[in-house]
Amino acid sequence: MSEQGTGAPGSEAGPSAADLPASGGITATISDEAVAQAFSGDLGSVTLMDSARAYIAKVRGGDPGALPALFGLVVLVLAFRSLSNQFLTVGNLANLTGQAGPTIFIAMGLVFVLLLGEIDLSAGTAAGVCAMMMGLAYAHNGNIEGYVKGGSYGAIVIVLVLALVIAVLGRLWLAVPMVVLGLAIVLTHAGGHIWIAMFLALATGTAIGCITGFLVARVGIPSFIVTLAFFLAWQGVIISFAGKAGAIPMGNAYPVNALAHQTVNPTLGWTLLVIFVGGYAAFTLFRSVRRRAQKLSAEPLTLVLVRIAVLAVVGIVAVYYLNQNRQFNKGAKPILGMPWVVPLILVVLVAMTVLLTKTRFGRYLYAVGGNAEAARRAGIDVRRMRIAAFALSTTLAAIGGIALASFDGGVPLDIGGGNTLLYAVGAAVVGGVSLFGGRGRIRDAVIGGTVISIIPNGLGLKPNLNAAYQYIVTGAFLLLAAAVDAYGRRRAAK
Repeated sequence: MSEQGTGAPGSEAGPSAADLPASGGITATISDEAVAQAFSGDLGSVTLMDSARAYIAKVRGGDPGALPALFGLVVLVLAFRSLSNQFLTVGNLANLTGQAGPTIFIAMGLVFVLLLGEIDLSAGTAAGVCAMMMGLAYAHNGNIEGYVKGGSYGAIVIVLVLALVIAVLGRLWLAVPMVVLGLAIVLTHAGGHIWIAMFLALATGTAIGCITGFLVARVGIPSFIVTLAFFLAWQGVIISFAGKAGAIPMGNAYPVNALAHQTVNPTLGWTLLVIFVGGYAAFTLFRSVRRRAQKLSAEPLTLVLVRIAVLAVVGIVAVYYLNQNRQFNKGAKPILGMPWVVPLILVVLVAMTVLLTKTRFGRYLYAVGGNAEAARRAGIDVRRMRIAAFALSTTLAAIGGIALASFDGGVPLDIGGGNTLLYAVGAAVVGGVSLFGGRGRIRDAVIGGTVISIIPNGLGLKPNLNAAYQYIVTGAFLLLAAAVDAYGRRRAAK
């Protein structure tokens, strides 16, 4: 984007007075004092009270962020704790992480699409297709051609080649090697090793996203229609690929099975906590000190330290709790530690957060979501950004598909169907991502995914409770989140 007019006040680059066209053709003159005041937010540190006032103003202005989701999380925990004594047990909370993992991964991907004001209704079934590709490659020693045969195998190759062409022409340089390697795995029957089969799932997700994004950005079909069509089509593909064999068991595939059903060594769990919290502390403290040295606005050190302390306390409680033995059979091997899906969620969370907040791609994505026409006039290739967003979305959905296969113990015929998509979209929206584009963070998907997954988990502990309540409560939360989003946009427009 253009960076004109960013000079500091008083310097040669910064104007001492500016004549700007006002409404009705009247010219308004801005004095040196007014210009300096406009840059006052960049002239030094702010206090803790200033930060509190700014946050309150932000919420009152229509941007509550993840606050409603956190409030809903507290309400649900208290409600389900009163319904069942089993809810806050170590065994149930560990199971909740495996249950929430697929929803969180797919929701993380949907954040990129929702930031543009688009929608991907095919994310759930696309995740299922990616998991099915992984399952077929692993179960048939990489020889997908020998199993699906004829036209179906040719369709797979054509889809990958078409996605490669789109990625090259669209200058999606990270997608190109993904699709190339995926195509090579399919053609050479090299997917028999589970790690290679898992990579094939990711490459399939990238290819699907490239094609979806192309149809939306280049052909001009609304994303609702394109992804609704793919939502139906991918379900047929899953059934066709599964054939008469039905579900593909993955219980012996160690990395896949480990995500939801095997745990991190307790010592390693504490080590990962120190790395995660220590890395966050070092980054935020360094950023605050550097901005102060450059005489730019910076969060008060007190606020930074409070955030670090809160993160550390939450992490310590979670790791300590999950490190407790949840094996109730006497004489059996103890079950200790967090499921492997937890550190994977944290790794993806950090990586995608850095991508959105610390790279040019992330800045451009927010710009396009905020005002696509203004972004286009500023020199951003809006169509390329749309294709990239869909490619990222479905790649992360592929991780969700792998997590689904782990939690289910295999790849069933209905993988990615049912409520998978609804929960993922609900997770992103409940977490605070705007349906209108331009507002949202990756962490919102994690918080929202936790909230959405708690509902079926908590209600499932009451077997005599009508299953209809699960849909009613989930729908009510989603509707409430959408209402908060719409209200916030209306307040921000005033």
